[in-house]
Amino acid sequence: MALPTTLQEAVVYFADPKNCNEFLAGLRWPDGKPRCPQCGSDKVTYLASVNRYKCYGKHSKAQFSFKVGTIFEDSPISLDKWLYAMWLIVNCKNGISSCEMARDLGITQKSAWFLDHRIRFALFNGSFDKMSGHVEADETFIGGKARNMHVAQKQLRVTGTGGKDKVPVMGILERGKDGKSRVRTAVIPNRKKKAIQAEVRNHVEAGSALYTDFLLSYEGLAGDYAHKVVDHAVEYVRGNVHTNGLKKYWSLLKRTISGTYVSVEPWHLFRYLDEQAYRFNNRGKDMNDSERFKLAASQVMGKRLTWNQVTGKDGEDQTSASAN
Repeated sequence: MALPTTLQEAVVYFADPKNCNEFLAGLRWPDGKPRCPQCGSDKVTYLASVNRYKCYGKHSKAQFSFKVGTIFEDSPISLDKWLYAMWLIVNCKNGISSCEMARDLGITQKSAWFLDHRIRFALFNGSFDKMSGHVEADETFIGGKARNMHVAQKQLRVTGTGGKDKVPVMGILERGKDGKSRVRTAVIPNRKKKAIQAEVRNHVEAGSALYTDFLLSYEGLAGDYAHKVVDHAVEYVRGNVHTNGLKKYWSLLKRTISGTYVSVEPWHLFRYLDEQAYRFNNRGKDMNDSERFKLAASQVMGKRLTWNQVTGKDGEDQTSASAN
């Protein structure tokens, strides 16, 4: 049976555990030879009665499921719900909140929140290739609007104007020759020269045409790039010199955050950036819903995100399971 192309087809298709297993096995072992995640041996057999594999290597964890060694590991949630959730996250233009996901899957909001973050973790693609050609760089601030806050929250969280009390985010966009641009975003500590230029040099190939606004933190890049500046106090476009591509992307990102997630804690913001960048970079006619989903599913292997990591109990992050 062909892979589903619509959400309705996906729900019906993955309701059968056999289809879930075959789909993931095809992505995990393209050569058709299942291998033990513990020892790498292909001397394994499938135990249909328990829906697990058994390895004949000499080690304590002889049996393993499709979830071992993936973002699904140690999750009591069935694979069909995991795949349904992944389909929604990668194909819903403005994302889907954990509250809505919980209602759709019949699980608690806490479980849906954790599931969402693990899927976002799989969407991250730390590519080493640099952007080139015509590149835009810009920054924005992410944070709640004061007019939407309760008076008590406003007094606690808003202590200044402009970008104060908000999180600075850096974006770099490569204009595509076919009109399809791609973007990379990252949370940065501040908008000072050291932080801004480090991001540019890490992600943009030397010699590229670089377009930015008049922020003084970009001064000094002309030695490595064909750097041109547009002063927004005077104009927004001068021929090819503009940052309108990123301005449109910021609008899309903020509409997703404020409209779908309502409130995003600063220490989790980078995962929401990864989610939005994945959908943006894999849009267009050459990447339909099914292909976008299949690409995301191919990235779940070799990645693990535990509850302690997400909640900061191991010292990496600090958060509570807020309703995002």
